[in-house]
Amino acid sequence: MNDPLTNSVRILIFAKAPEAGMAKTRLIPALGAQGAAELARQMLYSTLDAAIAANLGSVELCVTPAIDDRGWQDAPLPAGIEISAQEEGDLGARMARAAERGLANAPSVLLIGTDCVEMSAALLREAAKALQERDAVIHCTADGGYALLGLKRFDPSLFNDIAWSKNTVAGTTIERITRLGWSYQVGAELHDVDEPQDLTAAVCRKWSAKLTAEFAAYRETYF
Repeated sequence: MNDPLTNSVRILIFAKAPEAGMAKTRLIPALGAQGAAELARQMLYSTLDAAIAANLGSVELCVTPAIDDRGWQDAPLPAGIEISAQEEGDLGARMARAAERGLANAPSVLLIGTDCVEMSAALLREAAKALQERDAVIHCTADGGYALLGLKRFDPSLFNDIAWSKNTVAGTTIERITRLGWSYQVGAELHDVDEPQDLTAAVCRKWSAKLTAEFAAYRETYF
């Protein structure tokens, strides 16, 4: 039986090189520089695995810095994915370029990062299914941002002049989608791992088996 979702979506994953001292810097006080980088690496691989397993279409990893930077040397990537540079501009400008480019090559796009605890193939497929009937889908995060934005149409207002470091990102984005008159779905709230307080028991269960001694020590102390 043909899968109606196959080749319906281009998944765009935004990722920073998992380099010690550069990745997940807000977690360094809890995990150490190497531990934070290892967590970033495992979250990157987990997200890539979910995107590939979802079997929705092309998977594009939008990287910073460029893929030939030394920060990527210890992070071998799976075959079959496409790699692009995020290039210049704030997060909104980089996401806008990728979304517009993606929609020129696929019926819809899913924009995600690598920080979400609950990211899975099933969640990505549910988002793709929502886009069969709606113009947009968004999964907000507990800190006021979003972990997934799915689009079947493009408009730069969804990315311009947004305070990306504030807890108003998701609300502003939904408000602008509403103003455009688009149909949309708000999915279940998800959780990103950005701060030491985000290192919950769920995070420990998902990633601790492959993490460094720093993370293991943190788990022993707090869980």
